[in-house]
Amino acid sequence: MGSERAVVKVENLHKYFGNLEVVRGVNMEIHEGEVVVMFGRSGAGKSTVLRCINFLEDPTSGTIEVDGIRLEGGHHTHHKREQVRQLRIRTGMVFQQFNLFPHMTALHNVIEGPVTVKGFPAADARAMGLEILAKVGLADKAEEYPIRLSGGQQQRVAIARALAMEPKVMLFDEPTSALDPELIGEVLAVMKSLATEMRMTMIVVTHEMGFAREVAHRMMFFHEGVILEEGTPQQMFEETRFPETRRFLDAVL
Repeated sequence: MGSERAVVKVENLHKYFGNLEVVRGVNMEIHEGEVVVMFGRSGAGKSTVLRCINFLEDPTSGTIEVDGIRLEGGHHTHHKREQVRQLRIRTGMVFQQFNLFPHMTALHNVIEGPVTVKGFPAADARAMGLEILAKVGLADKAEEYPIRLSGGQQQRVAIARALAMEPKVMLFDEPTSALDPELIGEVLAVMKSLATEMRMTMIVVTHEMGFAREVAHRMMFFHEGVILEEGTPQQMFEETRFPETRRFLDAVL
């Protein structure tokens, strides 16, 4: 694992949708170079926590800190647009649906952010974009449009696009759940190389327990809006403390 520096800190996070409390006082620290897998059944709050970390959802209350940018939840965030922007620049987000721009080539999708948000010169961005596409195994697809790519290739372009912003942490929200089974492996392989070769700090919401066992430093089991238990993959798979965790693992393994 990386250093002891916390890249992400979540303190007493609560999130309501109307009267429904979906996240109930979650605390976590993610250290540099650490891969954390969040798992649990649908509606347990894990994707909502992920979306609160980069303010795609406004936390109802609590504090989020990413790479030293610290923001309180609550309804005052529209006054803090610049802080939210700074925090988002530091987080790369990969969704279930690939959300690529259909009218742009793979390369264009990857370099759009660096050029428009960070003001990279086009030639530099292009060179970097080609390098990142090569990293995700798509050097030969730079000029293809998303419609010509398989789901697995589209998701790898989406990962490349997030990496192009040079984030401090990558957030993955069930990145393989929309893929056909035979395409899942190629996306997990790219994520694995990010973790092992690039030492990327990653928070991954997934049901892919093989990936968790192999790559995660820590696993967090979400149940009814709280982290019911957390530990190393070995602890989670072999020494589970709570019957809810055991039941869930038995169902997915």
